[in-house]
Amino acid sequence: ARHFTARMRLLMLAGLAVCCLSAPPTFRVRFDVETTDGPGSFEVEVHPEWSPLGAERFAALVQTGFYDDTRFFRVIPSFMVQFGLSGDPALNAKWRANQIKDDPVVESNKPGYMTFAKTGAPNSRTTQLFINYVDNARLDGMGFAPFAKVLGDGMAVVKKIYNCGEKPNQGQIQNEGNAYLDKNFPELSKIVKATIVTAKEEI
Repeated sequence: ARHFTARMRLLMLAGLAVCCLSAPPTFRVRFDVETTDGPGSFEVEVHPEWSPLGAERFAALVQTGFYDDTRFFRVIPSFMVQFGLSGDPALNAKWRANQIKDDPVVESNKPGYMTFAKTGAPNSRTTQLFINYVDNARLDGMGFAPFAKVLGDGMAVVKKIYNCGEKPNQGQIQNEGNAYLDKNFPELSKIVKATIVTAKEEI
């Protein structure tokens, strides 16, 4: 009985270790931007437990510099702001073919929460993101899974993003990149650089 109890204790400790190791850390990303107010920045806190595959893809894109020197190309103040198409058409083509599977929706699309955009088809997330300006809980049932939230007064910066409506053509951005945007929409707000700034273990 003593050996059985000791073995059970070891199994429980092993299970606890696996559990803790599999729980990914929360991390933060700083977006250095240029808006209608000039240079600024805001941070988002990424929660992999909300959307594991989404958080993993986002981290990979930030680490490779995908979001650097990109534009906010769809802005609807009563809805959200969208970004995440590269200024380099070759990068858009590469990542467009590398879709990730859907995550279950754990958190709601609240104001300031960040989510991957997708088509109506399942498993269609790639690089495009949006930040909710308002409570968009209606998106939850459509499979849009938030994975991060804007911190502190960061939404004050996000709300200074130039309101271009839906004028830029996403197909042309995909194919021509910043050359198309800078020629036809030079006033767009931009991401100068996105950087992972901290990583901390969940307690």
